[in-house]
Amino acid sequence: MRTVKERIGMKNKNIVLTGIMGCGKTTIGRLLAEKLCIEFIDLDRYIEEKWGCINELFQKGEEYFRDIESLAVSEVSEKNGVVIATGGGVVKRMKNVAALKKNGIIFFIDRPLENILSDVDISDRPLIKEGKERLIQIFKERYSLYISTCDVHIKNNGDIQPVVDDIIRNLD
Repeated sequence: MRTVKERIGMKNKNIVLTGIMGCGKTTIGRLLAEKLCIEFIDLDRYIEEKWGCINELFQKGEEYFRDIESLAVSEVSEKNGVVIATGGGVVKRMKNVAALKKNGIIFFIDRPLENILSDVDISDRPLIKEGKERLIQIFKERYSLYISTCDVHIKNNGDIQPVVDDIIRNLD
């Protein structure tokens, strides 16, 4: 019987995590990549390493940032057999979704908004610096995009390990 890593490698598919900020994409992605012994890419860190601080990019306008984000998506989606934790707004552009789906399986990490609101630090999040009400608005605006663009809908109700295990079970 083949291991999960071998099954992913055979398909050369990326595991792509989407969802609202604070849903656990980075934490889950790191654990998943570690468990599968494959590379992990946090799209926000990738952008910062290549183009600079996200807060500074946002100061030039959201569209400016989204253009850079699309370039980053185009680059990382060309990789094979990696875990990619996307930024929360990646689903706002269908060309991003298409690029990620071309070589990946998209998992929507759905965490209850009340859990996110209780522990998200808004000080380093450019889109919600005005307050948590903005996060509620963003969640309402994007939820249907997360649902309609994912291949697999995963619930994150608190404990991370069952989420990682659920993703692995759904890879088949």
